[in-house]
Amino acid sequence: MFEILIDNYPVLLRGLTFTLIVSLSAIALGMLLGMTLAFALTSRFATVRWLAGGYRSFWRGTPILLQLLLVYYLLPEFGLNIPPLPAAILTLTLNTAAFQSEIFRSGIAHIPQGQIEAARMVGMHHWDIRRRIVVPQVFRLTLPPLTNEVITILKNSSLISVISVTELMRTSEQIASRTFQPLETYLVAALLYLAVNLLLARISAYLERHMKGGLAAE
Repeated sequence: MFEILIDNYPVLLRGLTFTLIVSLSAIALGMLLGMTLAFALTSRFATVRWLAGGYRSFWRGTPILLQLLLVYYLLPEFGLNIPPLPAAILTLTLNTAAFQSEIFRSGIAHIPQGQIEAARMVGMHHWDIRRRIVVPQVFRLTLPPLTNEVITILKNSSLISVISVTELMRTSEQIASRTFQPLETYLVAALLYLAVNLLLARISAYLERHMKGGLAAE
């Protein structure tokens, strides 16, 4: 197993880099879209809630593999020829935004309504309330489930190999077919995925402690 890692280190590192680029890009973009959807899900307008709910239901209720194939093969039918890497990022973004919207919606629901009312009474604008009061607290409240979603997207990124993105999983498949050592190769890939996920969990735990410390200081 260690021979596989040593002999193919540059290739595995490149595959892992693509995995991180796709996953972290999707998470970052998904946060922006997910937060927007969360506010739409809590909107006072029924049509807005219905549209946001429909989006959430589709992307949460269909397999991510099917979503990848739809984005990659359906968009060219409308004249949008997207290369594999952007198509992978787009699909994972649209997918994680649906899950993050529900996470954020739950966070919004846990913010005391009195804080919102107090902000309105002192004359704060609607968007300022969201930016300065709602959003920071939502991130504090939802950090653990957000971390789980980041890890889920990182693992799901292994599926983007079906649209020819040479990330860690596809790289491992190529090495296994060349060396005829599938067990050792996939064990190395599993260890790399595990190492990254453990690192993300540690970062999340540090951020959670830091946020709690900041709240205690206040």
